[in-house]
Amino acid sequence: MRLTSTVAAGLLAAPLAFAAPVTAPATVTVTVTAQPTTVISEKVVYTVTVTGSCLAPTTQAPSPTTVSGSTTSSVINTNPYPTSTLLGSDTQGLNDLAKATGKLYLGTAADIPGPELSDVGYMTLLNNSHEFGQLTPANYMKYEYTEPERGIFNYTGGDVILDVAEANGQLVRCHNLVWYNQLPNWLTSQTWDNATLISIMTNHITNLVSHWGTRCYCWDVVNEALNDNGTYRSDIWYNTIGPAYLSIAYAAAAAAAPASVKLYYNDYNIEYPGVKATAAQEIIASIKAQGIRIDGAGLQSHFIIGETPSQSSQMANMAAFAALGVEVAQTELDVRSPTLPPTVAQQEQQELDFHSSVAACVMTEACVGTTLWDFDDTYSWIPSTFPGQGYGDPWFEPAGTDTLVKKIAYDGIVDALLGMNVTTS
Repeated sequence: MRLTSTVAAGLLAAPLAFAAPVTAPATVTVTVTAQPTTVISEKVVYTVTVTGSCLAPTTQAPSPTTVSGSTTSSVINTNPYPTSTLLGSDTQGLNDLAKATGKLYLGTAADIPGPELSDVGYMTLLNNSHEFGQLTPANYMKYEYTEPERGIFNYTGGDVILDVAEANGQLVRCHNLVWYNQLPNWLTSQTWDNATLISIMTNHITNLVSHWGTRCYCWDVVNEALNDNGTYRSDIWYNTIGPAYLSIAYAAAAAAAPASVKLYYNDYNIEYPGVKATAAQEIIASIKAQGIRIDGAGLQSHFIIGETPSQSSQMANMAAFAALGVEVAQTELDVRSPTLPPTVAQQEQQELDFHSSVAACVMTEACVGTTLWDFDDTYSWIPSTFPGQGYGDPWFEPAGTDTLVKKIAYDGIVDALLGMNVTTS
């Protein structure tokens, strides 16, 4: 069933929560698509076309701040958004739906403390455990923040997101212990011998894992150890210690972690079968063969609209990891547009890409949950890393902070969690 109507912008603002103000005259065309099979399967997608000029936000955005090499950002992104915007309409909470399928959570990363803390709409949604049952600290548990000087530890930033999560009853994926990036200057500015660097690495792991204990559901112990061709990445850890650094890291984490805290290997471009995924599986198999605990594979899942692996490809890949005796999780899901603003066709494809990814987890018993790599384009890492690209999250803020709107990408996630197919307009 399809209904089309044109209504005044002022009348539309309340029911759609479409907060981008427009100067009169303005019209908004609403296209409603529904599948009237059952009440729960009813789906409404709004196509909003705004004519006229958008007013500027009434408040000045904070000065951008970035962390070199980070996979997230507290930059206030103001990339162009489409004038013909497909908005989501489903109201079921994502975490509630995920748990109803038997998953532990559907969650999100958040780069707090940061400017997000003063964005009331953002924080209200982050605190909504019906939407998000798990949080990941995007930056503040990384090495440069937690051990800014050798042997001197700072847990303040990590405590912020843990406190938020615990107040809401949300799990926390603690991220991360050993990575090639975002290392403090004291560590990278000199050369270390093998024994000293092992001591430094294991001391860092032991302190963080012991300090936060069972406040973490899991730890990404080693992050991104591989090149895309499946070889080991050249970095301070590999170049000094050799490939044994991975086994040493997991042994140290296992010695410090309570038994309930899962230990993960986390990487990108291992979400589909290929040489890099195979190399990651070999890492896990090798560590387990040495009698060292490793519990999970984190599939980051940073995808591009129209280039996202199929549901069947992702499921086959998850099965290959699960066959090693570990759980899997989608740890950093986003689906970015290669051009801005995205077209209507790209928005519809993004809905399909989110659907196929989340559905792969739903249909794989060993997949415990999906984490969005932030949920709001305003705070996405994508534009600062891939200039000219973005629009990768299920929400955006068309008129600045505190104006969150769901995209149809949200409906794609809902449909995946309900076991439904996506129907585009």
